[in-house]
Amino acid sequence: MALRVTADELPDSMLALVVEAPGRFEVRSVPVPQPGPMEVLCRVRAVAICGTDPHIIEGHHIGHWPKAWPYIPGHEWSGEVVALGPGVEGFGWRVGDRVAGTSHVGCGYCLMCRSGRYNLCENYGREDLGHRQYGHYSQGAYAEYVVHNIKSVFRLPDAISFDEGALVDTVSIALWSAKRGRINAGDTVAVVGAGPMGILVGQCAFALGAARVVMVGSGERLRRSAPYATWTVDYRAEDPVARVRELTGGGAHVSIDCAGTKDSIEQAVAMTRKGGRVVFTGVPHQPAELPMQKIVLEELDLYGVRANRNTCEESIALMETGRIDVKGLITHHFPLTEYRRAYEVFTQRIDGALKVIVHP
Repeated sequence: MALRVTADELPDSMLALVVEAPGRFEVRSVPVPQPGPMEVLCRVRAVAICGTDPHIIEGHHIGHWPKAWPYIPGHEWSGEVVALGPGVEGFGWRVGDRVAGTSHVGCGYCLMCRSGRYNLCENYGREDLGHRQYGHYSQGAYAEYVVHNIKSVFRLPDAISFDEGALVDTVSIALWSAKRGRINAGDTVAVVGAGPMGILVGQCAFALGAARVVMVGSGERLRRSAPYATWTVDYRAEDPVARVRELTGGGAHVSIDCAGTKDSIEQAVAMTRKGGRVVFTGVPHQPAELPMQKIVLEELDLYGVRANRNTCEESIALMETGRIDVKGLITHHFPLTEYRRAYEVFTQRIDGALKVIVHP
């Protein structure tokens, strides 16, 4: 299994963030992984901390994300190809290609994969059958090097920096969320949760033809979201449902929940007008009470979102042409060796942190 590598010899070891047990992690030396068939080895240039990462690191999904310790998380990243596994070159990949990564690789053979819904692969978790979810249960990108299947890396234009490229996965989920809501030209869209995902969802809603976007949130994040919205609503200062219905003349055509809390889920449904659509992007950790009478009698359509499918190339094009702006969301940078501080800044939202970029 000969590899095509760069002129410089690749090292045997690398620095990586290794989670040894729930809440216990360190940056230490580990072996550099080797790409197998249809895989590439990439040098990681930038990794963005995702809101899912703390749940993985703290062990909130232990046995699922990840399956076992020790574990290297991280799935929002960009970098460049440094080695090719067998079979890759025939698909046009070359050493030196700039790439952005995403997490999902379907098995390719189940009904969901064959219908294009590889994010819902029926063989989830079966690496022996070809499934991967990098940074969740398959080894991730908080490292100097990472291995990915070529189905989960996408060429990055020179116009997009590595820092911006690390947000391709985030943008692609935001775009998929907006698409799930079947936004029509002229629609009013309410976004609940003014964090990075919410801000990007609002931008994607505009890109798909929405006329107005209402952003619901609080504090510094709501203030930072203002340039990307028509109106902002502070849920701590007023009733967000009543205010959105007032601003929109009866409710939003599409409401997208990006917070995943009991309150945000219930609010998203309540602020949607008759015949509207409600999208759930935030992963809930507690049950919510849905007003089934309203849902039935007002014919509301409800849509779940599982990561993204087939939206990375579209997202890159929107970023390259300036239709989607991610620069304003990047608030902090840290080297990988200072990950503990980066983690603290992100989880505690220090200095108004939105997207924190880590540089291996």
